[in-house]
Amino acid sequence: MKVLAINPGSTSTKVAAYESETCLWKQVIDHPSKDINAFPRVVDQCDYRILTILSLLKENGTPLNSFDGIVGRGGMLKPLVGGTYVVDQHLVNVLQNAPGGEHASNLGGIMAYSLGQRINVPVYIVDPVSVDEFEPVARLSGLSEIPRRSQSHALNMKAVARKVASQMGKAYHEVNLIIAHLGGGISVAPHRKGKMIDVNNANNEGPYSVERCGTLPVSELVKLCYSGKYTEQEMRTKILREGGMYGYLGTKDAREAEKRMNEGDLYAGLILEGLCYQVAKEIGAMATVLAGEIDHIILTGGLAYSEFITSEIVRRVSFISPVIVVPGEEEMEALALGALRVLHGEEKAKTY
Repeated sequence: MKVLAINPGSTSTKVAAYESETCLWKQVIDHPSKDINAFPRVVDQCDYRILTILSLLKENGTPLNSFDGIVGRGGMLKPLVGGTYVVDQHLVNVLQNAPGGEHASNLGGIMAYSLGQRINVPVYIVDPVSVDEFEPVARLSGLSEIPRRSQSHALNMKAVARKVASQMGKAYHEVNLIIAHLGGGISVAPHRKGKMIDVNNANNEGPYSVERCGTLPVSELVKLCYSGKYTEQEMRTKILREGGMYGYLGTKDAREAEKRMNEGDLYAGLILEGLCYQVAKEIGAMATVLAGEIDHIILTGGLAYSEFITSEIVRRVSFISPVIVVPGEEEMEALALGALRVLHGEEKAKTY
């Protein structure tokens, strides 16, 4: 069985071809900020990104019709249990309407379905952003009209958790971990015995990231919303795509920010330090959720390739538990294996 895996991020699309459990090739398509910012909504990027995927398949000499299935990253859906889900027209309609908010992950199922329709093969998503394993107390926000929601980089965090647990000689359900996914958005979650029992919603809580604001002073945010300066959509764009490091430095590339810091830009250094500082604070908060019973802290995601960022976080949290850095992500393999389990008849796909 041959599977095409598609994983859209805020400024890139990861694409991989798998034959059974073997990765034939894996590449990242980087999308320039000027191209991405030209689209009013995330869903409007779909056709643009599909063309880049088709071009990549051609470059690699891999015909689209050589695949037995296509799998995309799951989006911001209603709360659901983890697993592999069939993508049908109903699910595509839901993702296009973005009920859980604008997010690049919503494109995964839409693009996979569009490509799958061309060659008439089954299409799936695996462990969507909205995987929900919260305990009741984690849903309390402090405002009764607004319950906290579980939205995170569940796919990568669960894949990395299984990998680290295996290296420990244990199963995922036998360990307690705090995992920080450091990407375009940042998710920090305590995993207790195989369940992700809390997590900051990377779209509107927790640390600021390269483009998102994270937790904000609420009263000041309300004032800004009613200032007359911005429409609702402009505010959403400001919070999700023009905040964080980008809002301070005008770049979403942490490598560029670090280069500026190393060349003597003190302000760039302060903003990078602030990102690390806030991640460490969130890890400390999640340590209380596990009452200090933690086997390991794990730093993963694209920003974990930065020695500066990881060392700054480790410096602040290593007193809590040993820290393991797993840079990048295990998402492509997790997507492919999730689809293959269904194609091989080892698991039954769920329907949204």
